[in-house]
Amino acid sequence: MKRVLYIVIFAIVYIACDPAASADFSSLFDGQTWKGWEGNKDFFRIEDEAIVAGSLQRNIPKNQFLCTEEVFGDFELRMEVKFNSKENNAGIQFRSKRIPNDHEVIGYQADIGFLNDQPLWGSLYDESRRKRFLLQADPKLVRSIVDVEGWNDYRILCKGSDIKFWLNDTLVLEYQELEENIDSEGSICVQIHSGVPTEAWYKNMEIKRL
Repeated sequence: MKRVLYIVIFAIVYIACDPAASADFSSLFDGQTWKGWEGNKDFFRIEDEAIVAGSLQRNIPKNQFLCTEEVFGDFELRMEVKFNSKENNAGIQFRSKRIPNDHEVIGYQADIGFLNDQPLWGSLYDESRRKRFLLQADPKLVRSIVDVEGWNDYRILCKGSDIKFWLNDTLVLEYQELEENIDSEGSICVQIHSGVPTEAWYKNMEIKRL
């Protein structure tokens, strides 16, 4: 009886202390409709309660972004991602905005995939702004934890100037924004990069405002 009681107490304490286990998250995607999302759907579809970006039947002529209508500042975001191509890449945009009269968005990107056989998973890129990697995750660590063929848990924590990424519950990136006049809020977007036929799958997308 005491053993059962200890297990129950431990579970309660774990849920109370672990941010990822709390009940304060809300769903970003209902798994069935595009409610709450905007963008050109030519290279996006819904399948098996996931957003599928890209195509296996045709080349992707330019970067494609599907974005939330709602904007977020400080948050914790978690989702599952599947991407098994080594000839293209994808990403999760945050604190991002549409560029008027353009297909691109501007903002931070949590990268997914490979470039020249080097893993981009867990790296931070500045899309359409500084146009460079702000910080790259350790490739050896990323290779050891990413399932190239299956689903991966991607977690993003964005609070003030601090940004952190986790892949499959392993902290892979810590970045602090030191430049001024960088947007502190914006949309969450899922991306597929231009290039050869490729698909990126996103599901179980949840967010918590901080």
